[in-house]
Amino acid sequence: MSIEQSQNFRHLHRFLRLHKIMEVDGILADLGVSSHQFDEADRGFSIRFDAALDMRMDQRQSLTAADVIRDLTEHQLHKMLEQYGEVTNAKTLAKTIVEQRMLAPIRTTNEFKNAVQHVVKGNPQKYFAQVFQALRIEVNDEFGALRELLEQSVPLLATGGRLAVITFHSLEDRIVKNFFRNGTFEDTAIDEVYGTRFTNPLTAVTKKPVTATAEELKKNPRSRSAKLRVAEKK
Repeated sequence: MSIEQSQNFRHLHRFLRLHKIMEVDGILADLGVSSHQFDEADRGFSIRFDAALDMRMDQRQSLTAADVIRDLTEHQLHKMLEQYGEVTNAKTLAKTIVEQRMLAPIRTTNEFKNAVQHVVKGNPQKYFAQVFQALRIEVNDEFGALRELLEQSVPLLATGGRLAVITFHSLEDRIVKNFFRNGTFEDTAIDEVYGTRFTNPLTAVTKKPVTATAEELKKNPRSRSAKLRVAEKK
């Protein structure tokens, strides 16, 4: 049985239960932002357009990228930029954002780029792409949703069922790789009473991630960063 629906990954179990589905043979999660969202200027996902700093996947939620820039402390901004965007000068950028937002509100893409232009390192396009990635992940709690999806997937899969996840940057891939290797995000210390250790219910089908072929890259250049990992439930 196949069901397609535009929903947050973290609601997988609730959605299946709504359709009275207790077990599935396969789950495919594509973590990429759709090309349509990047190409829709007023959503604020792309550095190519001047638009409101929105970046919400779900327009029903209240938190926007402008809210993040306005409300997070300097320390919180530093950690977000460093961890989610791997921005090389995250500490300096965080300090600059706090200084600039005290002078004037930062509400649009161009306002943000102009406010921090003097601390940009290296290629501006790549730099802002990393910064915008960090903001998007924070706004949509993408890593939290991914972890919830992975944790829910194990009890939902039938024996022999497969979980396939397509990631688009190293941070996502690392989360999926570690989950497939351990089968959980919890500490798996040996039980002191029974001396037993948690057994991973998953077996990695792909030892290394599957990436796009040269032919596919010609047809779809945006697939260049995609990595597919697959695991099977024992």
